Amino acid sequence: MAYDFLGLVNDVNKRLNEVELTSSNFAAAAGFYGHAKDAVNAALQDIDQQQFEWPFNFTSQNETLVAGTTRYALPSNCKSPDMESFRIQFNSTLNVATTKLQKITYDDYLKRFVDQEYNTSTGIRTVPLYVFRAPNLYFGVTPLPDQAYTLTYEYYKANTDLSLYSDVPVVPEAYRHVIIDGAMYYAYMFRGNTQDAVVMKEKFKEGVKSMRTILINQYDYITSTMIETAPRVSYVYRIA
Repeated sequence: MAYDFLGLVNDVNKRLNEVELTSSNFAAAAGFYGHAKDAVNAALQDIDQQQFEWPFNFTSQNETLVAGTTRYALPSNCKSPDMESFRIQFNSTLNVATTKLQKITYDDYLKRFVDQEYNTSTGIRTVPLYVFRAPNLYFGVTPLPDQAYTLTYEYYKANTDLSLYSDVPVVPEAYRHVIIDGAMYYAYMFRGNTQDAVVMKEKFKEGVKSMRTILINQYDYITSTMIETAPRVSYVYRIA
């Protein structure tokens, strides 16, 4: 069975001994079949909401900065931007090297740099060095850019519902069974089979827990930034 929206819905249908849908009647599916489609999407949304930073939701974005402009909108599907990933791209025409921006808090920006949003002098504009996250879905850079630099950053995107029968979920196929367990919970609830629904919900939760263990848990090395000095020598003085 293909790993797409149609295949996932038919996995639910097969478990409940229902007739499988085809690519030709999928769009017009109604009643229980329409609910099976909703159940698959609900399961995918549940998986997405269990973790902010699923690796399969990781993506990148390029933003062309505008001279004299501080704030820029994050993508509409952005769930969690990686504020440590912002950097200016190398550009020989603009005479700029690749520059990683240092993250600062919004409060720090307001205390130290916010005047740039009201200062019209072009003399304060240069290559940005800092980036901050605004309280809304915006980020900002400082100092003000003086040219159209290309800014690159990564973020974790939110899940988008499947629609066409051929749509493929971003969740890897290895976790197809987790999606189906979640969808079966909603299918059983639709049929009023509360007992089986509770069983499937627990199974789904365990599946998501395993996904988190495999995909999220990392054991990175910690690099010490301590400056080593010459070893201290202890002296013992004998008093005559």
